[in-house]
Amino acid sequence: MPFSLRTAGLSGALSAAALAITLIAGCSDPSSEGGSEPANPSSTQPSSEEGAADATTPEQAAASETTGGDGSAITLNALTEQDMRQAELPGELGCQFTTEDGQVLLIAMGNVASSEPARGVVKVAGYVEPVSAPGGFDGITDSPTFNGKGKTVQVQVTGKPTEGGESPPRPATLTYDRADGAQRTWPGQWRCGP
Repeated sequence: MPFSLRTAGLSGALSAAALAITLIAGCSDPSSEGGSEPANPSSTQPSSEEGAADATTPEQAAASETTGGDGSAITLNALTEQDMRQAELPGELGCQFTTEDGQVLLIAMGNVASSEPARGVVKVAGYVEPVSAPGGFDGITDSPTFNGKGKTVQVQVTGKPTEGGESPPRPATLTYDRADGAQRTWPGQWRCGP
């Protein structure tokens, strides 16, 4: 009986080791699969435009698009539906900034003809953080500036609506300024309405 327990324990340990190796292999360079020789980093140059895009990590791309400050990247994550629901923003009407690839980076709500500020949220490096802009809903429809702790977020409308309807999107940029002087801009669309 003790032998079979030890065998079961050894089998469990081997399974855990096999799983760890599988996970590590899954994260390794795909060009090294199928061969026993280690990949030579200098020989793994991308062979196409797609490969060139894959060679840059999201962190490297964010850092290269961030200017000024202490050199660290500004990262805004897409707001999920859950993030938006949990924000519980007050107001009758709202606006949102959506990137060219469909990620919502900022939402805000406010009341019409109100002296209360419009309230919004952005997701900075994985954390949903509040921002606000003066003038209620009326104050955020056309190129608003939002302020929050250690940040200023400005939406600059750059063109006319791209489609019809009650809440047409307009071309815009979102510029995030960090308190240390770092700045990053995203192109996209600003849409306001019900």
